[in-house]
Amino acid sequence: MIVATLVLTAVGGVVGGPAGAMLGGLVGRAADGALLGRGRGREGPRLAELAVQTSSYGTPVPRVWGRMRVAGTVVWATDLKEARATSRGAKGQPATSSYSYSCSFAVLLSGRPVLRVERVWADGRLLRGAAGDLKVWTGFRLYRGTEDQPPDPLIASAEGVGRTSAMRGQAYAVFEDMALAEFGNRIPQMTFEIVADEGPVATAAILGELVPGAEARGAMMLDGYAASGSLRANADLLAGAGGLWAWEAGGALRFADRGAMLAAGVETLADLGTAAAAAGAHAAAPPVRTLAPADTVPRAVTVLHHDAARDYQAGLQRAVRPGAGWREERLELPAAIGPAAAKAVAADALARAEAGRVRRTVRTGAGALALMPGGAVRIAGEADLWRVDAVSVERMAGAAELVPLAAVVPATGASGGRPNLIPDRPVGRTALIVAELPPGDGAAAGGGPRLTVMASGGAGWRGAALLWSLDDGASWHDAGVAARSAITGVLETALAAAPEALFDQASAPVVRLDDPGAPLADADDAGLDAGANLMLLGDELVQFGIAEPLGGGRWRLGRLLRGRRGTTVAAHASATRLGLVEADATVAIDLPPGSVGGRARLAATGPGDGDRPAEAEATVTGASVLPPAPVHLRFASDAGGDGVLTWVRRGRGGWLDGADVPLGQERELYAVRLVRGGTALREAECERPGLSVTAAERAGGPLTAEVRQHGTAGAGPAATIDF
Repeated sequence: MIVATLVLTAVGGVVGGPAGAMLGGLVGRAADGALLGRGRGREGPRLAELAVQTSSYGTPVPRVWGRMRVAGTVVWATDLKEARATSRGAKGQPATSSYSYSCSFAVLLSGRPVLRVERVWADGRLLRGAAGDLKVWTGFRLYRGTEDQPPDPLIASAEGVGRTSAMRGQAYAVFEDMALAEFGNRIPQMTFEIVADEGPVATAAILGELVPGAEARGAMMLDGYAASGSLRANADLLAGAGGLWAWEAGGALRFADRGAMLAAGVETLADLGTAAAAAGAHAAAPPVRTLAPADTVPRAVTVLHHDAARDYQAGLQRAVRPGAGWREERLELPAAIGPAAAKAVAADALARAEAGRVRRTVRTGAGALALMPGGAVRIAGEADLWRVDAVSVERMAGAAELVPLAAVVPATGASGGRPNLIPDRPVGRTALIVAELPPGDGAAAGGGPRLTVMASGGAGWRGAALLWSLDDGASWHDAGVAARSAITGVLETALAAAPEALFDQASAPVVRLDDPGAPLADADDAGLDAGANLMLLGDELVQFGIAEPLGGGRWRLGRLLRGRRGTTVAAHASATRLGLVEADATVAIDLPPGSVGGRARLAATGPGDGDRPAEAEATVTGASVLPPAPVHLRFASDAGGDGVLTWVRRGRGGWLDGADVPLGQERELYAVRLVRGGTALREAECERPGLSVTAAERAGGPLTAEVRQHGTAGAGPAATIDF
């Protein structure tokens, strides 16, 4: 639809005949270019333009109405910012350094003001949920495009206050220090759900804003629209989709659909040719009615659109007419509408094209001078409605070229297909479980103690930055990032103590996981022997062979192995915190060798923590580096009362078939105390697992022996025996 061309061609024809019509058409095309932008033919905005983020100079910025999803244009960015975290290795092992990257950047979203931004997607995943929660760590600021918005302080600090535009009248978003690990350490492809106006918006309202000075009326409503490219192309696209015609009334250029044209009044024309023929005046020119061939109009119209119910994914609806022809028209509508509305657009466009095959020439005499192209008329004695396409007056004989005013096609049922939506999982606050666990990887213990950290935060949690302190928060050290959520939860039913040497078949505790969608699985004996399903419950390590789902994140556990890795079997009350110990869901923090006996504080900051980091504390017991207590303490005496105390050492590395447990220390050394009534009678060091006790030492009454094994980092817990 080329508005000024249509109007001025008709006016020129009235004033100057065919030559005047040609001149009027040329002037009209010039006016169209000034009003709507020249563009290339009828090339309008394409759906792909709204889905791909750009940063190229000269890229059109969409103007958004209603609620729409667009990509925007990166208009400013910093260089990548690198952060390094170094973890100490075990004794004899090198330290490990890990690197993370972040970036700050600004994205221009709309060439007109907006109300707010709701969801944001990055590389197809939700970066910001409907509740405004950010799924990864980043600062986020929105400038809505008001005329008084200030320059962004971050951009101004980098570029200089005097050289930073406030971009007034344009909406943009600033991301500050966005963590890029999830996106291959690059700025991701981002799309934004923008709300520019509350509720649906009429095509007529958009068209009235796009074409200055024009009035537009129409009934079609859109959930959202993003105008990109030339104004002329957008005006043509909107008018075609909404069934709007250009017409003139009261000296003003207007767009109107069928209903608005009828409301403006329908003039009745007398066809002088028909009247003359009816009166027998054979010399009068007969009425003229032509019908274009069927293949001059499309046989099918396809409409591509954005379906809000499917997170604005592209949808396709198609209308087909019967009969001859093969041509198909494709309408890419950068609008958010439902499948039924898109199907109605396709059907309506096809009906108007089919109706346009018919043309009627009505001879009206000098009355043609009062007609304006675009108006609705009836022909006297006929019921059909017509639209004036052109008028001409030659030698005082006027004629009007008419086309049928096609009826609006009602919306019918249509399916957009099954939606494949990205779940909007809420990001909760980070929860920490911190413990010093005995080593279980077969490596020799040594160096400083090691803390094991498990972090979680609900179904949408994606990680947190970790810090540790040994001086009650006076100084903090970087511990890297907990990248994967651990499987954590609580006991719902109490768990009694049980022997550690046998399967605990009697206990069947019920646990409730923090993330209801987190999976647990059974493990056979081979899997348990390899360390599967290791769970920290309080201070005890437990393995389970059976995990029975009860629904809602609740599980019943069975075939328990208790006191794993030398931890102490204990009874556990309901609500005791628990965490599954998995290598890829734990973070190891290596502390200095002298920190045994101290207290460590941990702090975690994730996207859901805001300015209140999650904290936890743990006593550094040395369990990760000290040897476990010896076992199988025995005392054997001879007839004279002298005797020998013996024991068997334990190690962290496991047993070897046909051999003693590996030492796992630099040397074998034990500390033994003989105690009676709370008073130490003798302290000794032994390089072998045995100590002689004299009859004189035993003469005063029963003794208690305490035996500790010395390790590289210190003495382990004591094993005791009374004799």
